[in-house]
Amino acid sequence: MESEFPRRLRRLREEKRPLLSMAVTSELIGLPPSALSKYERGEAEPMAESLSKIADYYHVSMDYLWGRTNY
Repeated sequence: MESEFPRRLRRLREEKRPLLSMAVTSELIGLPPSALSKYERGEAEPMAESLSKIADYYHVSMDYLWGRTNY
């Protein structure tokens, strides 16, 4: 079963307005563009520090990103 994380991450980025490129989004989060791309494709999972940055940027919990909660 595919992790919920890549789907939720992709959806959060695509739903945020204004819609920003992956390069701009990754810069605002403080991650390399290649890392964010790999996370969205499910090719890599972030370490706790990166996951925390993503959750803070999108104003969601880390549990939400992992699919453990729906809010």
